[in-house]
Amino acid sequence: MASPVTRPIRTLLVANRGEIALRVLRTARGLGLRTVALRVPGETAGIAGAHHLAAADACVEVASYLDVDAVVAAAVACGADAVHPGYGFLSERADLARALERAGVGFVGPGADVLDAMGRKDRARELAAEAGVPVLPAWSPGDDPAGFTYPVLVKAAAGGGGKGMRVVRSAEAYPDALAAARREAAGAFGDDTMLVERFVERGRHVEVQVMGDAHGTVVTLGDRDCSAQRRHQKVLEEAPAPDLPDATRTRLLDASRSLASRVGYTGAGTVELLVDVASGEFFFLEMNTRLQVEHPVTEQTTTVRGEHPDLVALQLRVAAGEPLGFTQADVAVTGHAIEARVYAEDAYGGFLPQAGAATLVRWPAGPGVRVDHALASGDVVTTGFDPMLGKVVAAGADRDEARARLVGALDATAVLGMTTNVGFLRALAASEAFAAGPLDTAWLDREPLPPAPDPAVARAVTAWCAAWLPTLTATPGDPWAADGFRSSGPAAPARVRLDVPVAVERLGPEHGRLTWEDAEQDPGVRGTTRVLEVRVHSAADHTVVADVTDVSGAVERAAGATTRETVVVDVQPGPQRGGPPRAQACHRGQRLVLEATPRAAGGAGGAGGTRGAAGDGLVVAPMPGAVTQVRVSEGQEVAQGEVLGVLEAMKMELALAAPHAGTVTRVDVEVGEQVSRGREMFHVEHAFSQFVEPATGEIGGQAQ
Repeated sequence: MASPVTRPIRTLLVANRGEIALRVLRTARGLGLRTVALRVPGETAGIAGAHHLAAADACVEVASYLDVDAVVAAAVACGADAVHPGYGFLSERADLARALERAGVGFVGPGADVLDAMGRKDRARELAAEAGVPVLPAWSPGDDPAGFTYPVLVKAAAGGGGKGMRVVRSAEAYPDALAAARREAAGAFGDDTMLVERFVERGRHVEVQVMGDAHGTVVTLGDRDCSAQRRHQKVLEEAPAPDLPDATRTRLLDASRSLASRVGYTGAGTVELLVDVASGEFFFLEMNTRLQVEHPVTEQTTTVRGEHPDLVALQLRVAAGEPLGFTQADVAVTGHAIEARVYAEDAYGGFLPQAGAATLVRWPAGPGVRVDHALASGDVVTTGFDPMLGKVVAAGADRDEARARLVGALDATAVLGMTTNVGFLRALAASEAFAAGPLDTAWLDREPLPPAPDPAVARAVTAWCAAWLPTLTATPGDPWAADGFRSSGPAAPARVRLDVPVAVERLGPEHGRLTWEDAEQDPGVRGTTRVLEVRVHSAADHTVVADVTDVSGAVERAAGATTRETVVVDVQPGPQRGGPPRAQACHRGQRLVLEATPRAAGGAGGAGGTRGAAGDGLVVAPMPGAVTQVRVSEGQEVAQGEVLGVLEAMKMELALAAPHAGTVTRVDVEVGEQVSRGREMFHVEHAFSQFVEPATGEIGGQAQ
């Protein structure tokens, strides 16, 4: 094990980016340390996650955040006494810890030997078993899959974050799942070693925060529940784990502390365990040898001698060779906290990563609310980095208060210009299922998603703003007068379209009626005529508070029902200079852009949003990314569901399948090509298309 630094840390290099880099820099500045940040070529102000460049005292450019030699050279060049790796990137790389030790620079984390042992799921599993911690039944990846007890989980032995993981339910599906997991792991961690374990259908992901020093002290700082996951990646995390029997909690904490003590753990770490909902048994999953994304909920609910700890400050103290200065008896847990991870992803479109320019960003504030983020208005989100944009944390005296505050905080969160998961997070936090208690880890993959927010109100308010804004004049009491919302100079009323052109009728200074056709059905089928009245109460800082009354009288809607809603609206210049303004709205996190897009030009999306118009055989990119595989060529016959190609973005692979059996008539992409969302990639002509009437989609006079 590497020896701890025995001299004070005066200069700290933060070898990471985004919200974690800002989090570490904030503590370091508070401790009076000189700070140095890293950047990669092309990473400048305006790129999401790059705000750490301005927050540090100095900055050094490296070829890659994953380049160990470059990071060590940067640390030496800037005179750093220690390097804090944050999480992800190099935080669990033993070769970095060893290289820094050789260079005489401290590493803020456990020693290289511990990183080797506990940073890998396979070796950590062996040590846990030796320490008496229960482990799941497992097999070697090379074993005959016919002998596995299904379902099994194939997962990367290195790394984390849900990458390189696949649930496999049959021997037939195993080879493809293993190969895909290997590719994803190799791309994310540079290591494609796999582990195969029994998959618990309904389990809770409960983890324990540990902290140790080089003087033999190891303590636990409470536990967390991170069971709200999709595709093995955490969505909501909370502390302490709710509805956990006291006896089970005690055993979890004791087992985690014993394991950390056995390996001589120093610094902050997390022991992750799986609690079987059916039996109440728990099993060791892995140990994350670094600070976790969800550490704020621990800081908000744990006290040391009555004060909330700063886990980064404790890390730096331990890295400098100092004792923790407290024992387990000094630790208490009080209250409750819940964290929501805000991602650039389409939660209602398969959770696929998104990219784009964040034209307007609003983060919440208020009692018990904490936000760790690295995204501001105008930032550009690319597919070159992890899609997490920030974390919204809410704390309260109990779980109900924390949850209510989180729902309110997510209502006040807005990111315009691109799609995020904020609306989904809000719906999940407010759902009866989450309110009732902890979910199991497969719940989001098994049950229907919380319903998407109805966009009608946001569209109505946005249309009202876009159509009337240019005609408003500053008058006493005008809600638009004292903000940056007003467009400058006279202009013709904006041409606003929803599904079809909207009719706008002005009934008063802040009162209007909008009529449009709400196309909630298939293309070519006439939609429902909607009539909504909007009465604005206030409008400032791009936020509109309005009563929206549905007066359409449609059978399926409660005519006259009034709902007061808060909608964030951003009115921007039109696509051409001098053109009418274009409006974007964010209602509970759902981005809505009102543009002149004829409904007939659009089409019903296929599964996962990968198809063009229903049944037309066009396969488009459902997310921006890089083409890593093209498996077909023009003229090739394919079966329905056969993989045509593979798209990769932000270390996630997505297979694009044939929408139906037929012939590949177009292949519009090449391996290595970067594509944008919506890019046409393949076209598969239906095997019976020569007999199909295009207008009716019928064969032989009978519907398909």
